[in-house]
Amino acid sequence: MIKKKSFVKEETKEVQDPENKDNKEVEEPAEQSPGGETPETAPEGDIVTGDEQKTESTDKVSTPDNSYEEKLAEMQDRYLRLSAEFDNYRKRTLREKMELTKYASESILMKLLPFMDDFERALNNSANAKDCNAVKEGIDLIHTKFVDFLKQNGVTEVEALNCAFNFDLHDAVGKVQVEDENMKGKIVDVVLKGYFLQDKVIRHSKVIVGE
Repeated sequence: MIKKKSFVKEETKEVQDPENKDNKEVEEPAEQSPGGETPETAPEGDIVTGDEQKTESTDKVSTPDNSYEEKLAEMQDRYLRLSAEFDNYRKRTLREKMELTKYASESILMKLLPFMDDFERALNNSANAKDCNAVKEGIDLIHTKFVDFLKQNGVTEVEALNCAFNFDLHDAVGKVQVEDENMKGKIVDVVLKGYFLQDKVIRHSKVIVGE
């Protein structure tokens, strides 16, 4: 009786052993990493293929190029606009300078026209005038009026008669012998008057100097 029980126990062990082997094969732990940690598998939705990585890298490279091209186009457009504006400004200033040079004397001439009117009236009256003194007085008035006009515009006469000769102000056109020792080297006669414009000599006096 004892032997039969042991034999039955051995058979039950042999029947259960294959199932345990299968369970062991199924329940074997995953391979561990060198650090002892099990590797984590990426979820299916996060998997990135090599083609997608290439397209992303090309997009990253292409976007700076596009921005550079846009900036370059903007700078070229700005340069063209500035050059066109400068060209228009240059033409406008050149035209204004030409007009200024052409009509620079307009204001002076407008002020001189009244003297022309006075001379014409004097000439018309002198043709039928019997009194020469009246004509002379009219001409003197015109002369005085004209001298005042010159002074108002900064034109004054260069002093020359009985003054020492000055190369900066006078031009000697001749010399004469003088008996007075004080007049030697001085101007004894003025052939043509000289004039200043403010402090600039616009015409030298033509004079005769004593020696």
